Amino acid sequence: MATAASSSSSMVATAVLIPRFPAASVRTTGCSALPPLPPRVSTASLSFSSSVKLIPESKRFSLLQTKASEETSVDAGDLFADLKEKWDKVEDKTTVVLYGGGALVAVWLSSILISAINSVPLLPKIMELVGVGYTGWFIYRYLLFKSSRKELATDIEALKNKITGTE
Repeated sequence: MATAASSSSSMVATAVLIPRFPAASVRTTGCSALPPLPPRVSTASLSFSSSVKLIPESKRFSLLQTKASEETSVDAGDLFADLKEKWDKVEDKTTVVLYGGGALVAVWLSSILISAINSVPLLPKIMELVGVGYTGWFIYRYLLFKSSRKELATDIEALKNKITGTE
């Protein structure tokens, strides 16, 4: 057993010391102890390029084309007209602009805060654990049973009514 281990370790050492290429073809760039790597030959890229070449060009482009359904077509003029009509209905435009700008600043600041939290080594994993725990609690509290799902639906409707002012 000991002789087999010693012979295999000597074979490994010999394999490391023997270069794969003859000395004439080896280029030394700074570290002459290591032999250069052989060039990469990817069989996957060869098979892909040959399979693409077999398909005619007109058929290749027809495979990539997608068609939009007629139901989703929206005229840009109608969209801008609707937005202009809704903007004209707004009474206090400065408040809307201030709220929109404040929302953008809040998103920007929260992005900075999240990136700062993410740079602390242990904190992202703790936040992830808190998120998983809260998700589990929310599922147990509101989604698991039928009565709690109804309670969640009524809470959401009450919040929608409170936001839109139709309460």
